Amino acid sequence: MKRTYIVICLLTILIISPAAMAQNWKAGTSRVNIIPEKQIWMSGYGGRDHVAEGKLTDLWAKSLAITDANGNTGVLITLDLVGIHADTTAAICEALKEQHGLERSQIAINCSHTHTGPAVGMNLGPLHYLQIPKAEQEQLDLYEKALIKKVVSGVSQAIEDVEPASLNWGSGLCAVAVNRRNNSESQVPEVRIAGKLNGPYDHDVPVLAVRRADKSLKTIVFGYACHATVLSFYQWSGDYPGFAQISVEEQFPGVNAMFWAGCGADQNPLPRRTVELAKSYGHRLGTAVGEVINGTMHAVESTLRTEYTEVDLPLQQLPTVDELKGRLDSDQKYEKARAKYILDRLGNKKELDTTYPYPIGSWRIGKDVRFVFLGGEVVVDYAISIKSLAAGTPEDSAQMVWVAGYSNDVMAYIPSRRVLREGGYEGGGSNAYYGMPGLWAPELEAMIMHEVEEQWK
Repeated sequence: MKRTYIVICLLTILIISPAAMAQNWKAGTSRVNIIPEKQIWMSGYGGRDHVAEGKLTDLWAKSLAITDANGNTGVLITLDLVGIHADTTAAICEALKEQHGLERSQIAINCSHTHTGPAVGMNLGPLHYLQIPKAEQEQLDLYEKALIKKVVSGVSQAIEDVEPASLNWGSGLCAVAVNRRNNSESQVPEVRIAGKLNGPYDHDVPVLAVRRADKSLKTIVFGYACHATVLSFYQWSGDYPGFAQISVEEQFPGVNAMFWAGCGADQNPLPRRTVELAKSYGHRLGTAVGEVINGTMHAVESTLRTEYTEVDLPLQQLPTVDELKGRLDSDQKYEKARAKYILDRLGNKKELDTTYPYPIGSWRIGKDVRFVFLGGEVVVDYAISIKSLAAGTPEDSAQMVWVAGYSNDVMAYIPSRRVLREGGYEGGGSNAYYGMPGLWAPELEAMIMHEVEEQWK
């Protein structure tokens, strides 16, 4: 009898250990409103000519802190902003290291890319930073400083909120995104009905559910690869991602819903331009998230590994300093603004840098979820390629690979080699608005993919 009892005990331990380990997380969450106290300049579109006029929805900085059974911690920060500059990210990360001892790899910052949020720091500098009156520029500087403090405060609140938790993952589908390079906006409704939309896309909706020890939902993190460009007016708004978060929070009262933007640089919500459409797309995405939460999800074992590095991506077709100085007299305002932006940041240096420090981060959450964080406005080709790295593993393995763009530093569009060769706005025409001095070199895709694979090893 004694030997039988021992065998049963051991079998029981083997059966319950994975589930028990999946519960052995700690997690905390927070949200801080980042609506500017004053009406300041908005970001996202070059045609803007005055400050914001009101508010449609709130804008949020939301944080999730997770700690595994071995004490490894990761902090995810999601921002209802069009983007964030490396300088702003550095200030946030330095403060978090000083206050909480967090290393760079433990912090991931993602922007929803809403085009109805405030201009922040040097992000999209030539688009707005050098185009507005000095008094209004001073207000932008003050807002950036306030934003940094709010984000750091929000992370501190999330860390203070940490409690025993469990994590589960799942994946749904939402067909809002349309490849804007391959489909005419005016023809999308007709072509969609005919089932003839063209171009690559990523309609996956990754979902991470964080539950308290009593099984109640605490936080829901979800992503989608599509531009937040339904709206273009002068009211603060989270666009469709904002409405998606509202939808999730209405379905699951008391939950903090966090949205991260995927590789949607060449994906648009079409048709667009109305509040009704923004609400509709947000509701559709929120419904997809709700279906995942209410369906079958997978327990996440309590292990976390975080990686981060900056790869020196090469640039081509760079101007000389003298050529930039000559452009200061250009009648093309954004070329003139780009030249001034670059020269101001160049300081006393005689030559431009021939590379850019491109941020790549990755988290391995449990044994299943691989979460990749890429800087810039990343085209969908990267998500497809990175998910293909899981080939040869279980059939649903691509759903376990989550690829975020707009993370840590939104410095330019990140075209694939194909898009760079084809050209167009995503292939390099947009670089003037970001202040990039030239085009990316053709090897950028191979270098990014190589680093992702190295981090996975």
